[in-house]
This record gives sequence, C-alpha cells and structure tokens, in this order.
Amino acid sequence: MTIGGSIALLIIGAILAYAVNYELSGVDIRLVGVILMVGGLIGLVIGIIRIVSARRAVERRPPPHVREEYYDDYETRRRPY
Repeated sequence: MTIGGSIALLIIGAILAYAVNYELSGVDIRLVGVILMVGGLIGLVIGIIRIVSARRAVERRPPPHVREEYYDDYETRRRPY
C-alpha cells in the first residue's frame, strides 16, 4: 500500500466515522470508518518505514581507481608535433 492509498483510507474512514449519519441494518458505519482509519494509519507507518529503510540501504561505492603514470626522462613524456 502506498502512502497515498493510506491517506485515502484515513480520509474515507474519517468521513464514515464522523460525517455520515446513515443507518444500515447489521452494519455499524462508524465502526467501519474506525477500522478504515486504523488500517490507513498502519499502512502509512509501514510506508514511511519502508522509505526510511530504503534510503539507509544505499550502498556507498569506493572512489574509482585512478591510474597514475610517472616517467623518468623527458623524451618519453614529450609529444611530437
């Protein structure tokens, strides 16, 4: 579940829990809203933990090896024009 999906569950759950006054036989709309809010909150926490752990798991590469050559005499370094 993504963070956006979790926030959507939180919003839908809050609307059902606090703003809807409709009665259904056998279904408590407020309880369904609270369950959706709890599920959205759990998904949000898990999503944030996954993002933080993914940033921490980035592998640090060693610097590239640079080949350095040194010449003793002037003639081997000189370029022909």
